[in-house]
Amino acid sequence: MTLTTGAGLLNTAARLSFFPKSHHHYPLLFSNSPSLRFSPTSLISSPTSFASLPARLSLSFHASTMADAPDAGMDAVQRRLMFEDECILVDENDRVVGHDTKYNCHLMEKIESENLLHRAFSVFLFNSKNELLLQQRSATKVTFPLVWTNTCCSHPLYRESELIDENSLGVRNAAQRKLLDELGIPAEDVPVDEFTPLGRILYKAPSDGKWGEHELDYLLFTIRDINVHPNPDEVADIKYVNQEQLKELLRKADAGEEGLKLSPWFRLVVDNFLFKWWDNVEKGTIKEAADMKTIHRLT
Repeated sequence: MTLTTGAGLLNTAARLSFFPKSHHHYPLLFSNSPSLRFSPTSLISSPTSFASLPARLSLSFHASTMADAPDAGMDAVQRRLMFEDECILVDENDRVVGHDTKYNCHLMEKIESENLLHRAFSVFLFNSKNELLLQQRSATKVTFPLVWTNTCCSHPLYRESELIDENSLGVRNAAQRKLLDELGIPAEDVPVDEFTPLGRILYKAPSDGKWGEHELDYLLFTIRDINVHPNPDEVADIKYVNQEQLKELLRKADAGEEGLKLSPWFRLVVDNFLFKWWDNVEKGTIKEAADMKTIHRLT
């Protein structure tokens, strides 16, 4: 009975061309791992294989669908982050209301239809010469590739250590994590206690027809002399600038010179806060500029 059933199912699968000539697109079906490996013939000799077959086929078809999806050209690292990272969803008063994948949080269709708003942070790191570290986002970034922006911009994730609201500790923990991920800065070089949260902004910005941002963004300042080792999956270039050099970058971006572009959140911070806060950095009075009670709604 077992042999007949197995052969019958195998013949059905063959008639449906279920098993491909190549195994490359079905890694979970035809794996080199002993715990996952099975083949058409093993279906006959081991009827228990059928018990796990639906789950394996589902995973296999999911992988195949992902490969054939419109986003198939997405960089592998960015794809992994898009589907593994869970952003923190908040309302416009910064109250946590849930979580969703980074992928969904950056789809303009979802942003517009479901008003998805997620928590974010932007780090502004100055050295002892009061120069601001900028980064150019990598070409493989899904949103705003190759634009220049502040030191580090990312999201706290939906995990215990990054959900702590008290003194913005969760966001500061996330900033420390991402400075290592993006710029190779060890945690001991950027202690969480050395981040000064200065304010919060709420903004929406499309990147292209498909992707965009809708963020409640925490603005974190820190003054540290550090060594930087950029991760090429995240960062294309870096530079330190003083106030006059940044103003020249703004002029070039406005004039469309050299193809230079700035991220929309960075431009909003520059136009509304940065230079006066920079003066506080130079005077050593940065903590006096903090206002974490107000959420600035910027367009």
